[in-house]
Parts: sequence; structure tokens; C-alpha cells
Amino acid sequence: MVVDYHLHLRALRDDVEEIDHTLEGVERYVEAASERGVDEIGLTEHVYYFRQTEPFWVLPYQLERCRHDLDRYCDAVLEAKRQGLPVKLGLEVDWVPEHADELEDALAPYPWDYLLGSVHWIGGVAVDQRPGLWGEHPVERVWALYAGELEAAARSGRFDVLAHPDLVKIFGDRVEWDWQPLIDVLDGIALEVSTAGLRKPVGELYPDAGLLRAAREAGVPITLASDAHLAADVGRDLGRAVEHARAAGFDTVTVFEGRRSRQEPLG
Repeated sequence: MVVDYHLHLRALRDDVEEIDHTLEGVERYVEAASERGVDEIGLTEHVYYFRQTEPFWVLPYQLERCRHDLDRYCDAVLEAKRQGLPVKLGLEVDWVPEHADELEDALAPYPWDYLLGSVHWIGGVAVDQRPGLWGEHPVERVWALYAGELEAAARSGRFDVLAHPDLVKIFGDRVEWDWQPLIDVLDGIALEVSTAGLRKPVGELYPDAGLLRAAREAGVPITLASDAHLAADVGRDLGRAVEHARAAGFDTVTVFEGRRSRQEPLG
């Protein structure tokens, strides 16, 4: 089985990427997935795009996007499910420790199939944008800060999957990373094998092969993802993600329903 469990519903209008939280948008993504041999997709909009979460954001980047309706998004995906389309309802939830409890309460009423946990900002400063943290700290410190927050997100027990787990390598700046502390706290949490890094400056899959092998040896499960923001990228390069996972020893992929997981044969 091949899944694409990290997707953001968008459409191009006059060459501008716009939010498209509609049934038609979901159908377009399903069609694109089918053309690329993807069996099931999961929609996972960024949590800070929704008015219902506005109290938890302070950055201009977040607040200027926080104007969409979470109910409308969920209704579009749930209607697609009701019609029998192979879709799951998810959300990409940024790890914001100071608001973690409140954010969990705000999301609790919705029938999620799974929640992605991700670390994009630390102390309000970006990991995946320049200058961001890179302008404030040496490379070793940025990696240490990122690893600490990723481990904290995993320990929180609030997420089903860690998205693009070594996102910090996005610009190609590297250090030796002791990932064992992360592996040790992945109690039932899957790691995302993402092709998004192929489209970033680092030019490679997330996560690193060594981290993926360590996860396999520890019995940590995986999902697959493209992190597409347009239908044209749905399922993009997932064949390489499957090869990457197989090379690390995986032969199953995680499938979610109502925040319960099961394993299916990979590929």
C-alpha cells in the first residue's frame, strides 16, 4: 500500500496559490493521487490557518493566514470520506509548548484520523527560513534546539506522526546528530518518510537513512508523504520514499482511522 499522508489543499488561480478547502479540491487531489498509484491520501492543513486557533499565534506570518474556517475544512474532507473516496482527515499541528493544552482542547471536538506534529519555530524564530535561527545561533546550537523540541513534541503524546523529522537539515547545514533520545520517546508515534526535502535546498528525503534504520530497529512505524501544496505534487517521488524505507528494513506502512493505526504491506 502507498499513502500520501501530508497534503495541503490549494489551487492555482491566476498563477497564485490559494487555499481550496472544498470537496472539489479534495476530489482533485484524489484524482492526482490515483494517477500516481497512491492508494490513500490524508489532508493535513497547517493548524495556524484556522480562526478557531487564532488565540495561540503571535507571529505575523501565522496571524495573516489565520482566517479560514476549521469546520469548513473538516466538512469538505468528511464529505469526501462519506462518498467513499480514499481520504483521511488530518491536521499538521505545530509544537507550541506554551499553548499545547489549549490547542489540544480546541482540536478535541473534531473527528481526526491522525495529527501530524511538526517543529517550524522555536521561541517564535523559524527553523526552515533564513535568517531565522541560523542568524542567531551557530549550526550546532540550531540542531540542538531543534532536537530538543522534537523530542518534547514526541514525549507530549499529542501527535500520531512526526512530520519531516529532520527538517533542520533543510539548508544542508549538518552536525552529527545523536538521534537515540528521539527514538527512545517515540512510543507508538510514527515517523514520516517525506519527499519534500527533494524540493528543498538540501535535495534529499526526510529523514536521514541512519535515523530511519534506527527507527526500524526500535520498531518505530512510518508513514509516507509528499507535503504537496498543489495537486501536481500529490504523490510526487513517493516511489523514492518507498525505496528509502525498504532500504532501512521497512516492509509495512501505517494507516490511520479515528486515531487508531494499523500496518499494511508497503508498496
